[in-house]
Amino acid sequence: MTSRFPFAPLLVSLVMAGVASTAWGNTLPGKSSAVGIVPHAALKTQLVEYRDGDQVLEGYLAYDAAKVGKRPAVLIVHDWKGVGPNVQQRAQQLARLGYLAFAADIYGKGVRPDSPEAASAQAGKYKQDRALFRSRLQAGYRAMLASPQADAGRTAAIGYCFGGTGVLELARAGADVRGVVSFHGGLDSPTPADGKNIRGKVLILHGAEDPFVKPADIDALLAELRSADVDWQMISYSGAVHAFTHPEAGNDASTGAAYNVSADRRSWGAMRQFLDELFNTSGGKPAEQ
Repeated sequence: MTSRFPFAPLLVSLVMAGVASTAWGNTLPGKSSAVGIVPHAALKTQLVEYRDGDQVLEGYLAYDAAKVGKRPAVLIVHDWKGVGPNVQQRAQQLARLGYLAFAADIYGKGVRPDSPEAASAQAGKYKQDRALFRSRLQAGYRAMLASPQADAGRTAAIGYCFGGTGVLELARAGADVRGVVSFHGGLDSPTPADGKNIRGKVLILHGAEDPFVKPADIDALLAELRSADVDWQMISYSGAVHAFTHPEAGNDASTGAAYNVSADRRSWGAMRQFLDELFNTSGGKPAEQ
């Protein structure tokens, strides 16, 4: 079945499309959930309540309980719909790869927009107030580190759409992450001088035909990263538009947001190689695709 993103003008300006995706049972995107599933009885998931000042937040934690000791921790920043099935499944995928994964909650406990208009309003609140956005991101990062399984010296962050913008803001806030990965995120440079605060590497995974990310914004972001001498990579996927990792975005690229199975697979593989580079999780061998 094909669904479409009814983009409103504010949504276009925010570059923050996203919908809750169908559940993937395997560790490689783009497959049917009935294919390649590896039973994992030791996979543990739980909701975690935490705070940013007076605001109560609720994140989602996933890890392999059979794994002994601390392990690299990956923060996940959700799309414009909040902590829903998409990021929860991504957290489970990362946990199956041996990481501790924590999906941070930017909006607040129980705030889960159920329409494009509501999601656009919530996302816009943080897009327009980067200090608040960073505060929520840092609160999620602290909550992740509070897990006894998290290795505080080996952390990274990934984000989708709204969250792709978020991980760049987390890095600009000076978080001690080894690297961040932006999947079809908003790519702008609102305060270029903040690039100097970035302490880790940056991987940008972008739909080459994304109509909501303007070339001028990309140029500004890359200028910011170059000026700050950041170790960065940007991969653009041909034929891919916005939200290319979301199956429920449908397959009509003319809407500006659509799932692209090749870009989904390739971007997940690129992220895995990037994390392996950060943490040497495959013992120096190339990560399996």
